[in-house]
Formats: sequence, C-alpha cells, structure tokens
Amino acid sequence: MAWNVVIVGGGFGGASAARHLERLLPRQSARLVLVNDVNFQLYTPFLPEAAAGTLEPRHVVTPLRDILRRTYLRLGAVTAHDPATRTIQLTSHEDEVDELRYDQLLLALGSVSRLLPVPGLGKNGIGLKSLADAIWLRNHIVETLEAANASEDPARREELLTYVFVGGGYAGLEALAELQDFAADAMDRYPRARLHGMRWIGVEATDRVLPEIDADLAEYAMRELRARGVEIRLGTRLEEATSEGVRLSTGERIATRTLVWTTGVVPHPSLGSLNVPLDERGRVVVDQYMHVQGLEGVWAIGDCAAVPDPRKKGAAPSPPTAQHAIRQGPVVARNIAAELGIGTPRPFRYKARAAFVNLGRHKAVGRLGPFKFRGFPAWWMARTYHVSRIPGLARKLHTVADWTVGLPFGRDIAEVGSIGHPRPLRADAYARGGTHRPLE
Repeated sequence: MAWNVVIVGGGFGGASAARHLERLLPRQSARLVLVNDVNFQLYTPFLPEAAAGTLEPRHVVTPLRDILRRTYLRLGAVTAHDPATRTIQLTSHEDEVDELRYDQLLLALGSVSRLLPVPGLGKNGIGLKSLADAIWLRNHIVETLEAANASEDPARREELLTYVFVGGGYAGLEALAELQDFAADAMDRYPRARLHGMRWIGVEATDRVLPEIDADLAEYAMRELRARGVEIRLGTRLEEATSEGVRLSTGERIATRTLVWTTGVVPHPSLGSLNVPLDERGRVVVDQYMHVQGLEGVWAIGDCAAVPDPRKKGAAPSPPTAQHAIRQGPVVARNIAAELGIGTPRPFRYKARAAFVNLGRHKAVGRLGPFKFRGFPAWWMARTYHVSRIPGLARKLHTVADWTVGLPFGRDIAEVGSIGHPRPLRADAYARGGTHRPLE
C-alpha cells in the first residue's frame, strides 16, 4: 500500500519539499500530491523588477509541472481538515469539493499582505505580493503618466505624478527604487509631465529603513534614494487613505492616486479553517523538526509556520523570508521520509548569511557573512545570487536574457491593463475601449 503525502502550497517551501520528496521516497511506495491555487511558483524577490519592466512577468514564475516529475498537482484551496480521519477538503476553482486522505501532511501556505485598520486602505491601496499586483502597478504608473501629460490642470498633474509607498523593509524599498527608476526613464517620452516633475515618497513608521540589515547599509540606501529626489519620512504612519490622497500621522495631506502598501506579511488566512495550533500571530506552532505540536503526521514550514530560528537559539521564530523557506523544504522532506521509515530526522539549523536589497540603477546594498557590500558590486552579487536560486534552467536563462537584452534599450511603456480582461462581443464595449478601470 502506497503512502499518501499531501503538500499544501507550491511556493518556495512547498515546491522545494516536493522536489526532495521525489528523490527520497520510492515511486512505488509513495504518492505525492501538491495542492496550490495556481500552477506556478512565483519568485517573489523579482516582483519589483517585473513591475518595473526589467523582467518579462512570465519569466519570474516557474510552472510547477516543469520542476516536479512525479508529484500530482491539484489546483484549488484546502477548506477543511480532519486530523482524526487524516483527511483534508479540497475546493477547486470550479467550486467542486473533493476529499484527500493523507498519511503525511505538509502545510506550506505562505503569507499575505498585512493590513492595518487604516480608514480607506483596503479600497485605495495596492500591495506587491503577487504577479497580478506587479502587472497592475506597472500599468497604473503608465496610466498616470499618460493622464498627467494630457492634463491642463496643474493640481491634477500633481496628484497623478505623486507616488506614496508605505513600508521601509525589503519589499517596500525595492519596489520604490525600481518603480522610481522605471518612471524616471519613461518620463523622456512625456514632455509635459516631465516639465511638471514627479514626487516619490517613502513612509516608514520606525526610525530607520531596512531593519533586517546593518544600520550603515540602511543609511547608504536612504542616502542613495534621497539623492534621486525620493522623500523618506521616518517615524511616520499612514492615518487615512482616500481616492484623492493620503493623510499621515504628522498631519500632512498628500494628494495622490498611487498608494503602495508593503508593511510586512501575515500567515495565510486559510489556516484558520484547519485544525492546527496557532500562535498569537496566526502561525502554525511547530518544533525544530517542523512537526506540528500535538498532531500525528502533520508538518508546517515557511511564512505560515513558527519554525524556531537557530540564529536566536529557538527563542523566536525564523523570519518569513524566501531564504528560510527554501532551506526548510529539504529538511522537512527528510523528516517526513524518516517518519515513513526512510533515513533519520534532523532539526532545522540554517542561519541566514546573505542579504541583499536592490536599489535600481545598478546599485544595491548587501551582506555576505561578515562582509558588507554597496553600490555596483552589491548589485552584481544580488543578481548572481537570485539567478542561482531560480528553479529550472530555462527560467535562469530567460532571466539573464531579459537583463542582457534590456541593457541597450529603453523600458517598454506599453500599457497592457486589458490583458486577461476581454471585451464582450458588443459594439458598445468596443466603442468604450479597454475594460480596465480608467483614471477618473
């Protein structure tokens, strides 16, 4: 009788675990199933470059079927879990419900953007957590440039050409730097908008940006962005968001049509429908072997799990980064195999040694072990590191080709917001033009 091993989540942790389980478990004695909402793995560190047009959006995703040889892929969401019968309920995109039995269950559901109770944020803000977010944001910025270039009203131009990013961590600063770089290049083709000028603002609630890296590197990153005209507001919070602008904790009101929210992540909300113990932040409680406390045959890794951090001697969970999820995958795969009688288990011991933040314009900051880098060397090292981590040779080559081909040419400013939103076969629909939401 074959073992049923079910993996929920196809991100960094889930896909990595599946690939290693394929090598560890004999084909005839184990059936591997991976449940995910899409059929690809997204390389999230490249989202800012996809948004900025440096990389083709399709090249920052890897089809799961390209990297998994014998794992059965099921698209949908897990909506219920019964530990007593060792079953989970799978709801497909067509709302069809199926029950999957497991001998070993791995939860690798990842995370979603963290929302705070800021009035108007949910309606007027955009995150940068998915490929759809990146594509929408790029199209939106092109739309603001087009509308500003066509407007005769200086106040409207000011509103259109002001961009506010809330969150000074990795995601926020990289998104701000890359998109400001993209817009600055695109401005050459919008003479009236260029004459007015853009305004880019970064808002951070604490007293420094990039708390994840050394203070001197964070200071260099802030100086670099300020030298480009980016305004960095430290010790400042977003208090309100409307369709016409934002209000900050300093009392300042900023007229803008673009609010990007990148203030961290929270575990995937679907964990609340599963019968697993959660900590105060909604993460699955696991031990150093990534086994869920109190449940037989259930494991959890990645952003959705409170895996003890070896760097802090288990006193705090590992940070929700791709680096940790990728390393947790092979370890939990080995532990699942050991649970089935193959090999021996081992605890999670990884200690992060590298960290890079891309600042656009061929500059970055980073740390590799005890050594610090900034400027072009850090940028080159960051790209080299990321290419080494992209799964699949084809995607590595596509990425390098995109970067190489893009060097002698300007950025593409085609606004393709209508992609994926076909117009109905009606004359009035064609008369109105595209189906995406226009700037009002």
